[in-house]
Amino acid sequence: MKDRIITTEFTEQDISTEPTLRPKSLDAYIGQNKVKKQMRIFIEAAKNRGEPLDHVLLYGPPGLGKTTLAGIIAEEMGTGFRVTSGPAIEKPGDLAAILTTLKAGDVLFIDEIHRMQRTVEEVLYPAMEDFALDIIIGKGPGAKSVRLDLPKFTLVGATTRAGSLSAPLRDRFGVTQRLELYNVVDLAAIISRSAQILGIAIDPEGAKALAARSRGTPRIANRLLKRVRDYAQIEGAGVIDAKTTATALKLFEVDEKGLDETDRRMLRAIIEKFDGGPVGLDTLATSIGEESATIEEVYEPYLIQLGYIARTPRGRVITPGGKAHLGLENAASDDVSQITMRFFDEEE
Repeated sequence: MKDRIITTEFTEQDISTEPTLRPKSLDAYIGQNKVKKQMRIFIEAAKNRGEPLDHVLLYGPPGLGKTTLAGIIAEEMGTGFRVTSGPAIEKPGDLAAILTTLKAGDVLFIDEIHRMQRTVEEVLYPAMEDFALDIIIGKGPGAKSVRLDLPKFTLVGATTRAGSLSAPLRDRFGVTQRLELYNVVDLAAIISRSAQILGIAIDPEGAKALAARSRGTPRIANRLLKRVRDYAQIEGAGVIDAKTTATALKLFEVDEKGLDETDRRMLRAIIEKFDGGPVGLDTLATSIGEESATIEEVYEPYLIQLGYIARTPRGRVITPGGKAHLGLENAASDDVSQITMRFFDEEE
């Protein structure tokens, strides 16, 4: 799954460039205008009062800039920035070690906060609410609890599954922000900015063509930009324009809506094997050789957002829009396998 060029997950190929491309201020942060406006007010108000910012929960699909925004919050507040993740904090002692090294006003960022152990989460409650750490000394009847004061800090938690957070943890965040998928205009601006930083020649139409295939996600946009750059340098004139983008991404099997072969295989399976649906999740997963959780969490959301498949009480069904995307509007189900997809037949 992580080998897919359009995966939203952070991969090894993102390590070298993604940190370089992250903006350092709210002014340089493109898109998410409502979130930016609200955070600017909260940050300025906290700075004027000389207080740390309230704890912030950022949620939304992966690749939209939650880590970037957390870093910007620390930069705008002029404080230190510590980064960890829910799975990395295995024991209460691990969290205690991090909390006791924080300085007043520091921003502690916990990615995938929904994956923290419950015992670790319980240690976090008094730290967030009272800026104190309860430590148990000794064992058995002689054990006693000692409260250790902590400097006032800001916890920024990020999650792709806000519903998986426990109510006590969720309620301790003073600010909750949802990051939405980006529109083509904002993504094109992000691509142009990234191209400038990376020294890549790109024209406005090329940036727009890339943005349209980026599934509303800056991480995917930047990854596609690098791959199209490689193609433009070897097979093109060294400049990314709309035609170069279309030709390059056709080679990488990413179509005009940002779907790859795995997405299209799932759509074709619903038509070919199940007559357009409905089909149960487990049955569909078995038919294409994927895990049910992968389909539900990785492939399905974007196809549903595009209106290409729909969930019904009886299972998944393909929509007329999904058939149209494959060029199969008028095809009978038993003729589907004989039809070559429009994406591979047409010049873009």
